[in-house]
Amino acid sequence: MVCRTASCSASRYNWPMGVEPWWDEEDAAHILSRSTRYPGAVDLDPDWTTQAAADPYCITRDPDPKSRASYIRVIGYSPGAGFVLTVIIDPVDSSGVTAWKTRGADLRDYLERKEQDQ
Repeated sequence: MVCRTASCSASRYNWPMGVEPWWDEEDAAHILSRSTRYPGAVDLDPDWTTQAAADPYCITRDPDPKSRASYIRVIGYSPGAGFVLTVIIDPVDSSGVTAWKTRGADLRDYLERKEQDQ
């Protein structure tokens, strides 16, 4: 998974070439069944999170400012999903923790970044 740095105030982390988020069975099941917990939510395929993390316009926040565990937040577009995803990743082993369809300030930041870079 590769992310370029962006010119905004959040800290950034450049992923090494070939590193991708991976999902254990329990966490994969969690994102695959989001709609059972959140009305109107989309069930997410773990492969979509890899696509989002590989987006050349992705934004990476390391650490995630909303994380008490110092996880990494990656915001990127997934062609398989057809929308921008937020992926939370454990920095220790690059395992996926959770993911969701991006909205609000994170989506606005992503769209502004993509527009600036094009």
